[in-house]
Amino acid sequence: MDLETVSAEDFGRSLRGIGLNLLVRDVRAEIAFLETVFDVSSHRVSDDFAILTLGDQMLQLHADHGYHSNPLLSLLPETPPRGAGIEIRLYDCDPDRTAARAEPAGGTLLQPPTDKPHGLREAYILCPNGYAWVPSRPIPEPKG
Repeated sequence: MDLETVSAEDFGRSLRGIGLNLLVRDVRAEIAFLETVFDVSSHRVSDDFAILTLGDQMLQLHADHGYHSNPLLSLLPETPPRGAGIEIRLYDCDPDRTAARAEPAGGTLLQPPTDKPHGLREAYILCPNGYAWVPSRPIPEPKG
């Protein structure tokens, strides 16, 4: 499927499994942050909508104003953070590199890259919309 030309109807019919759709104040600003910090690729970018990919994973961004008839819109806080309680985990994403990029791109580094007991090195980064992004990589097994 060509993500640049697929119709909304065909794209919608193609979705399977679990999807991630984030409501944001400004689609283009969120894309700039995510491309700069996490190296995501963006497709079908408009003021209203975008498809983002990282490896073979896909997520969508929708602008608040494009959700005019959605019941979720009335629950959004006026000020961030919006995503309290959700972690958007980006496996195979370098936590050290992304942590270094986060604050210059307008994000907040909640936790610097840290080796965790569950076998991952990870960081916690809030984007300007208040969502928690967690880049992580497996910690190499000790030798010997």
